[in-house]
Amino acid sequence: MQFYFAPMEGVTGSLYRRIHAQCFPGMDRYFIPFLEPREGKCFDGHDKRECDPEENRGIPVVPQLLTNRADRFLEGARRLADLGYGEVNLNLGCPARTVVTRGKGSGLLADLPALEALLDEIFARSPLPVSIKTRLGVDSESEFSNLLALYRRYPLTELIVHARVQRDQYVGTVRRETFRLALDGAPWPVCYNGDLRSPAACRAFQGDFPQVERVMLGRGLVANPGLVRELRTGQPLTREELRTFHDRLYAEYRALLSGDRNVLCWMKELWFYWICLFPGSEKAYKAIRKAQRKSDYEEAVERIFETCPLSVEPGYWR
Repeated sequence: MQFYFAPMEGVTGSLYRRIHAQCFPGMDRYFIPFLEPREGKCFDGHDKRECDPEENRGIPVVPQLLTNRADRFLEGARRLADLGYGEVNLNLGCPARTVVTRGKGSGLLADLPALEALLDEIFARSPLPVSIKTRLGVDSESEFSNLLALYRRYPLTELIVHARVQRDQYVGTVRRETFRLALDGAPWPVCYNGDLRSPAACRAFQGDFPQVERVMLGRGLVANPGLVRELRTGQPLTREELRTFHDRLYAEYRALLSGDRNVLCWMKELWFYWICLFPGSEKAYKAIRKAQRKSDYEEAVERIFETCPLSVEPGYWR
C-alpha cells in the first residue's frame, strides 16, 4: 500500500511537510496544496515559497495546480518542470464555495464540454505527466460515470478520487460503492481519498477494497501524524513523539512569523485536529482556543500533555 498526504490549504504547507517528514519518515508522497498560476509571474508570494525546491528538498512531493485555463496550467507546468518536478496534479476536487463559484476545483465538473476542452489541451501540450484529483460530481454521484468516461480518454499517471460530491463538502457518509466504478477496467492506477481517519478505519477499508494499492490521507493524518507508521509497523504514536512534533512546529512558526497572534493562529488550526487524540480534554482545549499570548498558550499545552490521556483510536471528530 502506498500512502499519500493530502494537500490541505493552510495546514500542510512547506514547513509542516518538512518537519513531518523528519519526525515521521516513510510517506510515499506529499501533495503541495494547490498553486494558482497567474498571468505574468505565474507563481508569486506564498505559491513561490511552496514550490521552491529548497523548501521541499529530500521530500517526495507532487505540486497541485488549481485553474480552469489551459494556458495557465501549461505555464505552471512549464515552470514546475524548470524547477525539477516530474509530475503535476490537476485539482478537480476542491469544494470551497470561493473556488467553485470561479469555475475552478470541483466547479469544473459541472460543465463537461468545458472540462473536455481543458483536458484536450492540457494532455496534448503538458511538459509534465498529469494526474487528476476529482470528486464524484457536483450534485449527484450519478455524474461519476460520465466523468470516468471522459477521464479514460487521457493518459493520466493516476486518478485520485475523493468519494463525495461537491455539495457534500467534507461531511456526511462517503460514497464508496460509487467509488468502485473507478476500479472497473481502469487504465491507470486509482487512489482512494475520504474519511480514513483512524487505524481501524484504514484497516477496514483495506479489507473492503484489497485491490486498491494507493490511499490519500488528510484530516486523519493531521490528527495522528504517526498514522502511516502504525499501519505499516503496528507502532502507535506516543505522547512524547507528538510533543516533539508540536514543539518543533511551534519553534519554526515562531521563527518564521511575527507576533503571537499569527503563530497561535497556525497552532490552533493544528490543535483542532490533535485534540481528538485527548478524549475528555475539552477544558484544556478551550484554554488553547482562547489564548492570545504565547505564555497562555504554552500553559494550556503543558496542561494537556501532562494531564490528559492520549488515545490513537478515538474514531476522531467531535
